[in-house]
Amino acid sequence: MVQKGNPLKRLEPSQLKMACVHSGSDLAAIHYNELSAVHRFVAPKDSDVILALGGDGLMLQTIHANMHLNKPIYGMHCGTIGFLMNEYNQEGLAQRILSAGSFVLHPVAMTATTTDGNEEEALAFNEVALIRGSAQSANIRVSVDGVVRLEKYMGDGLIVSTAAGSTAYNLSAHGPIIPLGSDLLALTPVSPFRPRRWKGALLPHTALITLENLDPKKRPLLTTADSKDIYNVVSVTVREDQAHSVQMLFDTDHSLEERIIREQFTA
Repeated sequence: MVQKGNPLKRLEPSQLKMACVHSGSDLAAIHYNELSAVHRFVAPKDSDVILALGGDGLMLQTIHANMHLNKPIYGMHCGTIGFLMNEYNQEGLAQRILSAGSFVLHPVAMTATTTDGNEEEALAFNEVALIRGSAQSANIRVSVDGVVRLEKYMGDGLIVSTAAGSTAYNLSAHGPIIPLGSDLLALTPVSPFRPRRWKGALLPHTALITLENLDPKKRPLLTTADSKDIYNVVSVTVREDQAHSVQMLFDTDHSLEERIIREQFTA
């Protein structure tokens, strides 16, 4: 993720065309109705900016559904977890959006091969996770840029996380928080059994990460790329995808960069 200038600053508040999507929760629906009484929303394809009301799950859904439109997205927290969202406030909304800081986020691209020989692809802006699909531990070979780094990892699974996603599932698995602009990916173990003391790795964002299921018949694995699940996985490759991106807007006094730094000092 890199910081860029807000492309909407050339507009006046009265000129700003906003689309709005919400998570469907009671709180998000209430706020949507409040805003609809003040603002005339348009379809995402006709907008200058897409307003997302909900939590981080809704933000990821909005990114995936509208990435092809190349519209900046401004989220407001009306859900459970809102790390990727701004605080909800309907006052001066258009001016807040025009004054917001802008970050461009690239996803990682995942290709998964399944036991029936199919290949499935997906993009993830938070993380790709390869997790055991049975009561038995996962046995995974880990390679980076074609070099085997772990011949046999045993545990519940592994996570490949972007900087933006490093405070989500990755953090709950005791992975590192990655500062924005550091051009790193985190490879984090989930409940490791062998090597027991392996804490994971920080890798260049250009790395090609390959995870292979060493026993797909006896120990099935599933992989998740943001919200897409793929079952009976034999192997997964993950690398950053520079061909796709999303532009996210954050209030200057509540920036994502500041929140990621602050999270590292939270008890």
